[in-house]
This record gives sequence, C-alpha cells and structure tokens, in this order.
Amino acid sequence: MTRSDNEVRAHGHQALPDLGELDAFACVARHRSFRKAAAERRVSASALSHALRGLEARMGVRLLNRTTRSVTPTEAGERLLARLAPALREIGEALDEVNLFRDTPSGTLRLNVPRAAARLLLAPLFARFHQACPQVRLEVVTDDGLVDIVAGGFDAGIRFGDSLAGDMVALPLTPASRLIVVAAPAYAALHGLPATPDELKDHACIGRRFPGGAVYDWEFVRHGRPLAVQVNGPLLLDDDVLILGAVLDGIGLAYMYEAMVADALADGRLLRVLDSYCLPPLDFFLYYPGRRQMPATLRAFIGLLRPAVAG
Repeated sequence: MTRSDNEVRAHGHQALPDLGELDAFACVARHRSFRKAAAERRVSASALSHALRGLEARMGVRLLNRTTRSVTPTEAGERLLARLAPALREIGEALDEVNLFRDTPSGTLRLNVPRAAARLLLAPLFARFHQACPQVRLEVVTDDGLVDIVAGGFDAGIRFGDSLAGDMVALPLTPASRLIVVAAPAYAALHGLPATPDELKDHACIGRRFPGGAVYDWEFVRHGRPLAVQVNGPLLLDDDVLILGAVLDGIGLAYMYEAMVADALADGRLLRVLDSYCLPPLDFFLYYPGRRQMPATLRAFIGLLRPAVAG
C-alpha cells in the first residue's frame, strides 16, 4: 500500500526526487548555466529553474548559488554532483546496452569537435547519418579549445592525436587535410610572394588566435626539421570562414586547411605559397572514454564515419 504525501510528511520523511530532477540538476551544475542546460534538455530556462527550486525545497538544502551572471554548485551541490555523475553515467550505459538490441539506435549523441573537423569531416555525413539512424538526435558542439568531454557530458570528440589524454580510446580518421599557405593573385601582383618561411616577416599575414588566447605560429618543415614562424599582419581572426574571405580579398597571406580552399585553388582565385615547406597531413582522431561502454549511437556513427573518411 502506498502512503499519501500527507502521511509521508506526518512521519517526517521527505519525498524522494525522481531521476529526471537529479539529471536536470547534474546538467545545470555541469554547464553552470540554466540557459545552456535548458538548451541541451530542450526546455525553457525558467521551467528548469523552477524545477530545481522545487528539488531544493523538497531536499531542504540549497544546491545551487545563483547570481545574475553565474550559477555555481554549493558545497552540498558539489558533493551531490560528485556522487550523481558516475551513477547517471552507469544508468546511461545500462540503457545503451539495451539500445544495442534495437534494430535502429535511438537517443542523443553529443560530439565536441573543432570547427574545421566539423566542416571537413562531419558536415558531409549529416544527411547519411540521419537516413541511417532517424531516431538519433546528433548534437555537434564546435569548439577549438581543449575540452574535457567527460565533464562536458559528451559521448566523444575529435582532436589531433597529440592533444589527447592517455585514458581515451582514439580512432584515426584519415586522410587528413594539409595546412597550406595561400594568397590571392591580387596580393601577389602588388607585394610578390615569399620564397622561404623566413621572408614571411616582410609580408602581411592573416593571423589566427586560439580560444585560450594564444596566437598561432605558422608551422613548416625545413630540411626535415620543424620550424615555427611568428607572423604579423593587419588581421587577427579566430574563424576559418572569415580568414578565407580576407585572403580572397587580397588582404594578406593565410594558413588554411587545403580542403577548405580547394575550389579557390582550382579556379585560380588563390595561389599556393611555400608549398614545399608546408607540413604533411595531420590525422584527426575521434576519441571517447576507454573505461565506459560505447553507446549504441556512437557505435552507429563510427560505423558510418570511418568508411566515409577512409574512402
């Protein structure tokens, strides 16, 4: 027999929160933002905030500190999150194991990838993946910074191999696109082109800034040895689309993925520069935590991604 809420309160017991409320709390605490958590859960931020206040009232303890600019877990919230996170992962993995028995995987697959990888590797596969797995919601977050995919709630990520943590399973995605230096014919006509990387100091170069604030040094190979060159110029950008537009306008030289400028090279809108000094192709890797069961959604995605990339 089930006791009524009044009987529960009369005996001094608190109503236990349900799994959805705990998962919602973990999502807000992980993102430290109601807006981001609400976007992930596809609800309104106000509804999520109301639900969390109800959870705190039933538990009789504040779990989140809220200001107009930030949301942070309290000490009690941090302790709850530390115990909840692995438990929620276990539940998710259990559901994923059941998902393996379905004819078609379902659920959400969250990936964190650099913007270049999203454009070059993933975007061409979106339609095919949707056709193959219509019940899977694919969420791709583009981020050029280094991200802890476990803490961020992602199933997998894509990065260069030298930036991966040792406890990750890494699958090479080949062939990768080279990084090359390009210039517009109009720029070459006015300023000429460098013959060696050392001559870049005399040219306008469109710089690239990483999310962490560092400015990228252009990398080359000379006599079999790596060479990094600090470049200067009138523009410092953090987006490939903006860089491509600037180099096409003749503002300066740019250092870009070859696949992104292939059409412009083919029709003569851009010229190759210092090609013999540019690095060989670098492989991207798809990676995921090695200590957990691979989600059925990720297994399906890898099954589509690897043959497409290798081909």
